[in-house]
Amino acid sequence: MTRSIAVKSILNKTKSRDPWFLDDYTVNPYSGCSFNCQYCYIRGSKYGINMEEKLSVKSNAVELLEKQLSLRARKKQYGIIVLSSATDPYLQIEKTEQLTRRLLEVILHYRFPVHIITKSNLVSRDFELLHDINKAAILPDDLQDKLSHKAFVTFSFSTITDAVARIFEPGATPPSLRLDALRMAVEKGLHSGVSLMPLLPFITDTAAQLEEMFRTFKAAGAAYIFPATLTLFGSGPSDSKTLVLHAVAKHYPHLLEKYHRFFAEGPQMPLYYRQAFAQKMEQLCRQYQFRNSLSES
Repeated sequence: MTRSIAVKSILNKTKSRDPWFLDDYTVNPYSGCSFNCQYCYIRGSKYGINMEEKLSVKSNAVELLEKQLSLRARKKQYGIIVLSSATDPYLQIEKTEQLTRRLLEVILHYRFPVHIITKSNLVSRDFELLHDINKAAILPDDLQDKLSHKAFVTFSFSTITDAVARIFEPGATPPSLRLDALRMAVEKGLHSGVSLMPLLPFITDTAAQLEEMFRTFKAAGAAYIFPATLTLFGSGPSDSKTLVLHAVAKHYPHLLEKYHRFFAEGPQMPLYYRQAFAQKMEQLCRQYQFRNSLSES
């Protein structure tokens, strides 16, 4: 059952901007997540195996954001707000709660630029609102000569195959519908691209899979791609490493030994893999003319 919680703050100032997402601030309308991605880095004992059971709505988020952005705007502390850093802003519950939409209305009022990162096609409901933000927002001084847009929509993928997604991200919107939303965002004139993370070793990172994904994203009109390798944490029953290894054992048993070897020494893939991955991504981005940043300059 979804809970309502009151929080002390909704606008979080980041210590430094991520070079891909350009987050000066982050806002998370919800706590917990119904998408239940097996590889999610925020998994663990806090949320349990089924993260949807701990889903919470931040009931005072709109009033808090109004106060916090009002103060920041008076001080001219403009910066890009990323929705979201810890959970998706367009969970299924957003259809009825409309909390993300109400927060975007506050963001528009105070003219802050915004970057949406989502695995959902529900964001298409708010394309007109994002278009208004793109026209009205004020970029921070140091980004004004680097960015020509002020609203960004990044769709997250680990695969473009619905059947694979049902295994590793069972509660998320199917990739086929996300692709439709990406095409629609581009048609609406929004600066949109892809967060291709994490790719799953020997499942969604094969040469054939990568070529198909890059061709598909190019045809959809994506402007940029942010690719990343798989990272797994923990050994508890609800940790990402445990859940992904269980999924591999069930659906890809021939890969289980490799996965155990990959993550025997730590949460990251081995260095040789990460280096080869970076080279392949660089080559594909050149081939398909994708940027690896939000900048167009």
